[in-house]
Parts: sequence; structure tokens; C-alpha cells
Amino acid sequence: MLTLRRSLSRTIKNKMFRNFINLTFTLFLVLTTVAFANAQADASTHSGKPPKEDLPKGIQESLAKQRIEREKKDFDEMLERGEEALKLTEQLEKSFAQNNHFSTEDQKKLERLEKVVKKIRNEMGGDGDDETIENKPSSIADALKILKNGTSSLVDELKKTSRYTISVVAVQSSNALLNVVQFLRFRKN
Repeated sequence: MLTLRRSLSRTIKNKMFRNFINLTFTLFLVLTTVAFANAQADASTHSGKPPKEDLPKGIQESLAKQRIEREKKDFDEMLERGEEALKLTEQLEKSFAQNNHFSTEDQKKLERLEKVVKKIRNEMGGDGDDETIENKPSSIADALKILKNGTSSLVDELKKTSRYTISVVAVQSSNALLNVVQFLRFRKN
């Protein structure tokens, strides 16, 4: 009878152990499935944030207004840069007419002009640092005339465009201006 009890006790312990293992394995599978489903839901939004379609209409409208205001501001700043480039060109021309050479302040203005024109060109979506001057100016006075005419045409072209357009003429003008500015900055005296 004692052996029967022991054998019955072992059988019960084995069944309980198997039930415990089965229950643990089942619980593990359920939790893994739930975690995987949540991960898939989060991954569908890439950042865990709700997609834009899920944003309330008021927030979507305010985001659109902010984007439009930012585009208007960027376009206005580009027009201001064009005006600044024209002003710098006129100052350089006037200074050279008075002194017949460029001072260190004029060299700084040439550097500033180059930066402004590059920024305009980049905002218009252009590049072209590898282009060279087709008709190299023969003198500084000729270069300044080309610079003034080119800057005027660039500003006129910028005023014709809208914030939705890209002007090929403006990009080409800015490339030509950059070449003339670099000619003036790095010329051999």
C-alpha cells in the first residue's frame, strides 16, 4: 500500500508539473502574440505618432498655415537678399570709382556679395560652381559693369518669380555673378 501511495503521489506530481509547464508555455505564447501585435501597430506609424490623417482637422489646418507662412517668409528673405546684393554692387562700384582700387572693406563686401548670391542660387535649387566665365572682363571697371547689370537682372528675375517656381534664368544669372565676383576677389593686381 505504501508503494501504491508513492506511485500515486509521483503520478500526481508529474501531472501537476506537466500542467504547470503547459500553462507557462501557453501564457508565453499569448504574451508574445500580444506584444508582436502591438509592435506591428506602432511600426505602421514609424514614429509611434498617429499618422497625419488621424490628426484633428484643426491641427492639420494650423500646420498647413504654418508651412505657408514659412514659405512666404523664406521667399521674402530671398527677395531681400537680392536687394542686398544690388546694394552691395552699387557700393562697390561707387567705392572703386572714387579710389580706383578695392579696400579691405570692399573685399569684405565682395565676400558678403558672394555669400548672398550663393544663398539665392541654392534657394532657387541651383548649383554650378564648376562653370567658368565665357567672356572674361578685361578690367575691374568692366567686371563691375557686368556685376551691376547681372545683379539688376537677377533682382528683376527674382521679383518675377513666385515662391512656387524655380527660375532657370535666375540660377544662370547667379552663377554668372558668382564667376564675376570670384574674378574680382582673386584677380592678380
